[in-house]
Amino acid sequence: MKAAVIHAAKDLRLDECPEPEMAANEVLVSFRAGGICGSDLSYYGKGRVGDFALRQPMVLGHEISGEVIKLGASVSTLALGDHVAVNPSRPCLECDYCRAGRSNLCRNMRFFGSAAIYPHVQGAFSETFVCRADQCVSVPRDIPFRRVAMAEPLSVAIHGVRRAGELAGKRVLIAGAGPIGMLLAIAARRVGASYIAITDIVDAPLELARAAGVDETINVATAPEQLARYEKDKGFFDAALEATGVPQALASLFKVVRPGGRVVQLGMMPPGDVPVPANMLMAREIDFVGAFRFSGEFHTAVDWLVRGLIDVEPVMSADLPMSRLDEAFQLAADRSRAIKVHLHF
Repeated sequence: MKAAVIHAAKDLRLDECPEPEMAANEVLVSFRAGGICGSDLSYYGKGRVGDFALRQPMVLGHEISGEVIKLGASVSTLALGDHVAVNPSRPCLECDYCRAGRSNLCRNMRFFGSAAIYPHVQGAFSETFVCRADQCVSVPRDIPFRRVAMAEPLSVAIHGVRRAGELAGKRVLIAGAGPIGMLLAIAARRVGASYIAITDIVDAPLELARAAGVDETINVATAPEQLARYEKDKGFFDAALEATGVPQALASLFKVVRPGGRVVQLGMMPPGDVPVPANMLMAREIDFVGAFRFSGEFHTAVDWLVRGLIDVEPVMSADLPMSRLDEAFQLAADRSRAIKVHLHF
C-alpha cells in the first residue's frame, strides 16, 4: 500500500509500505479523508514538533476518517462498510489517568503519527490502516468524509474551551487564527461566549474568522495598539487561549486578561523554557493551565458535526489527492491561501 512517510525535514515521500497486521480487537480501515495538522507541517518543515524529534521514517496523519473493510475476530461494535471518524489516541485504558477519565494524559499513550516515543507511532496517511475498534465512531453515510475528519482538531478545540472554564456570557480572546484557533472560536461560541476576539499576523485567516462569526479580529503585526488598548484597568477578557506556539503571543495574553481570569496554553512551544510573568499571575490571581489533545471530547466533536450544530466550512480550504502530497503540504503551510487542507487517495 502507499503511505505518506516523512524521512526528515523537507523529505516527505509517498512510499510503498507493507499492509498492517490486525489483532482480534482491531479493524482495518480504508482511508477516505485526512486533514494536514500543524504538527504534520512541523515534522515536514523542521523534522520535529516541540520536543518530539524524528528518529526514524514515520507515516504522518491523525485527522482521519474512513470506511471499515475488515473486522477483528472479537469486534462486535462495528460492521463492514461503516463510515467512521477515527480517534488517533490509543490510550492503554489501564493506568491511573485512564481510569480517572483523563486518557489524554495516559502514561502509555500511542498517538497516530507521533515521534513522542521510539519506535515512533505510525500515522494514518496510508491507503489502509489498523486501529482498535474503540477508536472508531460510526457516522451516517451521507456525512462527507472531509467533515468527519474534522472531528480530531475540533476535539482539541472543545477540550481547550473546557479547560478555560465556564464561558457562557464571557469575553474570550484567542491568539492565532489557524485551524485550532478558528475551531476554538467556533467552540467558544457554541458554549455561549458573548464576545470573541482573535489575533494573528496575517490578514487572510482573520477575514475567514470574521466569516465564522468572530466579533473582532486584530492583526498584531500591523495594528498592535488594537490589542494593547485592552490592557487598561488590569485587562478586559475573562479567558484567553493561546494557539500559535509563539512565546511572544503567549506573553501578550496575561496583560489583557482580567484579575481572576484564565489563560489556556494549547500551542506547542519551541524546545526550552518559556518565561511567564509570575508576579502578574500572582497579583491578579490569573489561572494559567495547559490543554493537551482531548479525551471524551472526541465523541462530542462527532456529535456536533453529525447534527450540524456548528459550521466548519470556513475552516476547510482544499482537498487534494495524495499524489500531490508536496503541493498539499506547501498549500497548507501558506496561511495566506489555506486554513485546513485535506488529502485523499
